[in-house]
Amino acid sequence: MMKKRIVIKLSGSVFGETANKKSLMKYAKMLKSIGRKMQIVVVAGGGYIARYYINLARELGVDEASLDELGIEVSRLNAQLFVYALGDAAYPHIPTNLHEIVVALETGKIVVAGGLHPGQSTNATSAQIAEKINANTFINATDVVGIYNADPNKYKNAKLFRSIGIRELQNMIVHESTMAGAYDLMDIVALKVIERSKLTTRVVKSDPSVIKRAAYGHNVGTIIIT
Repeated sequence: MMKKRIVIKLSGSVFGETANKKSLMKYAKMLKSIGRKMQIVVVAGGGYIARYYINLARELGVDEASLDELGIEVSRLNAQLFVYALGDAAYPHIPTNLHEIVVALETGKIVVAGGLHPGQSTNATSAQIAEKINANTFINATDVVGIYNADPNKYKNAKLFRSIGIRELQNMIVHESTMAGAYDLMDIVALKVIERSKLTTRVVKSDPSVIKRAAYGHNVGTIIIT
């Protein structure tokens, strides 16, 4: 019987300024526990480090396509760091395309990836991977508890959605920036993939215990209704 497959996008903050051995190992321990019952693909975000490099390169006059490539390289470095945290439980190489991810899954190891394509957020990449491997669930682990009607870091009265229709969410984010390094919780490309594949998707707080609960189907964060 084939194991349930899930894709987990880890916020770049996991690998940011406050990252240390203890925090990375908490995520690794949680994923190894889930991995005994499920096949997992983890997608590492670029986070603060990617934004720092992108902004610096933009000041140097670098074009947006090259900035995307820079962000992808940083996300792959974060992915490699996480492979080291997972040790023998992880597939040792960072896939650079969907075919390599499919092949890597055949080993039964936890597969860790970064970005794949310029012009595409790691959220969209995660959704595409989930579609390609016929995943049961896509978990987007972020800096906030779930999807709100406004930025909860700016507006104290922001309302948390426990569930939200995909069309409503598309309307909320249609005017967001698509510049390199500017992606937030979700983007239009990710949502289009989620919609066409009817992919069960949860946006949750990037916390090991919360992610584990989401992986086992508990009602945490925000579920996107397709």
